Amino acid sequence: MAQVNGNYLKLKAGYLFPEIARRVKAFSEANPEAPIIRLGIGDVTEPLPEACRSAMKAAIDEMGTREGFHGYGPEQGYLWLRDAIAKHDFQARGCQITAEEIFVSDGSKCDSSNILDILGPDNRIAVTDPVYPVYVDSNVMAGRTGDADDAGQYGGLTYLPINAENGFTAEIPNTPVDLIYLCFPNNPTGAVATKAQLQAWVDYARAHGALILFDAAYEAFIQDPSLPHSIYEIEGARECAIEFRSFSKNAGFTGTRCALTVVPRGLMGTAAHGEAVELWGLWNRRQCTKFNGVSYIVQRGAEAVYSPEGQAQVKALVAFYMENAAIIRRELSAAGIQVYGGEQAPYVWLKTPDGLDSWGFFDRLLSQAHVVGTPGSGFGAAGEGYFRLSAFNSRENVEEAMRRIRAL
Repeated sequence: MAQVNGNYLKLKAGYLFPEIARRVKAFSEANPEAPIIRLGIGDVTEPLPEACRSAMKAAIDEMGTREGFHGYGPEQGYLWLRDAIAKHDFQARGCQITAEEIFVSDGSKCDSSNILDILGPDNRIAVTDPVYPVYVDSNVMAGRTGDADDAGQYGGLTYLPINAENGFTAEIPNTPVDLIYLCFPNNPTGAVATKAQLQAWVDYARAHGALILFDAAYEAFIQDPSLPHSIYEIEGARECAIEFRSFSKNAGFTGTRCALTVVPRGLMGTAAHGEAVELWGLWNRRQCTKFNGVSYIVQRGAEAVYSPEGQAQVKALVAFYMENAAIIRRELSAAGIQVYGGEQAPYVWLKTPDGLDSWGFFDRLLSQAHVVGTPGSGFGAAGEGYFRLSAFNSRENVEEAMRRIRAL
């Protein structure tokens, strides 16, 4: 009989969002008339921008001709898309990132997990707590952790708590670590990092030979012009950081799938025998072996994000969701609930009321208000007693959900 990967058996339970879906399904089957509003997972709801749709339609027409047909594309992504990304997302902000250093993919969730393919098994890993579950679970699956304790924390990981008491700012670890997962604007708390705070992390990483894995999937939602959108706005970051980005949230590509990873040339790791190895070449080799690229049609749609029309339409989408976040913050505050986030990110992080734990508040919202959110404990032990609501929904649904919550 084929043996399974025993590391999967160390996972405490089903992945957070399927577990939410299971509970919602059970409730819906028992209460088929309940009008459920979902403010749980970070899935967008508004249509794709017109500029993207038009570009994709034109690409489909191209594909219908012998001259315009495209089969396998470059595993790294088409150069015209990578050029646009480098120019608009990085060079326009003073980041010295070139098209060669950009790898187009089908999702930053995938890349933040797949990056482990090129990194050794003995790296000491630091994650914030609460944290996007993929960072932890992918390391568990790859055999890089011990077992979980009663609080759900895995042996071998260094947890960096972020909470209201420390202003949702993780302290730099006292002991050296090799891999550091950072996500700003943060999922799930909505917290942000200043340039000075990121500079401290970069300085630490350079001093200890560590690698920062920086998730910038929500950078488009930053409203404060003083806040950095990329780790590469920080001096020295090219020497110690890989950045993940996505078209999912800003341009609505959650169902279309397009993202990117930046691996700077000259970013080095160490082989087991001590030799310095460039990570760019390893990631390029990994992609060429395990990935056949994002479709031509989708990449043309992503390219249109950088057209004048696309930029205006994406800006309007971001503004729409941020107004939803402002409504959620205002209404929850009026209901006497302590709220955080929602000002530079599409997530509102709230303190569960009435002494309820995270799943207790989930069940209360679902059963009494027919609103779905995300229990904070699902993001880590330090998330217990907190809860996440997403601003990704229609204005009508957000306003109705807030009316129901205030009526509890």
